Amino acid sequence: MILIILVGLYTILENLKVRNVVIGKQFQNSENYQKFLEIVKNKKINIIQLEKGAKIFIEKNLYFDVLWPDSKHIITENSINNNALVCKLFYKNFTMLFTGDIEEETEKILTEKYGSKLGSDVLKVGHHGSKTSTSYDFLNFIKPNIALIGVGENNKFGHPNKDVIDRLENLRNKYI
Repeated sequence: MILIILVGLYTILENLKVRNVVIGKQFQNSENYQKFLEIVKNKKINIIQLEKGAKIFIEKNLYFDVLWPDSKHIITENSINNNALVCKLFYKNFTMLFTGDIEEETEKILTEKYGSKLGSDVLKVGHHGSKTSTSYDFLNFIKPNIALIGVGENNKFGHPNKDVIDRLENLRNKYI
């Protein structure tokens, strides 16, 4: 199974053999989403839409718990970001939290719903380390040993934000 996140991966979809695309349930239509659907339809790729409560089993002792989005609690502000797919990976005694592009509003809801269950060895920092994500309160529930930020050097958005880096450093995290 190949897991693909729906942002900027048209080239992969168009040029590689992909059988399944796993995405969070969509609550807002956009031009990018329509282009994605067109490519997927033309390539006969299966779409698997997930939301809170789903589990993805890869093999024994390796699975994802889907924590977000939640169709019973749709966030309308910055809907595409705040309703992004959030999953927690479990592999034996190792855990990793993938936070997509969620912002502080979703982080607050997740901490209320899950609290210390968010705790993870590794955190994939939300929204490329933008100033709208990775709040201090959220980090205090996760307490990761390592934080990973997916971002290009010298990008036009200035990610990662200095405040996010400071929060990570204050929690004695390593970031890559």
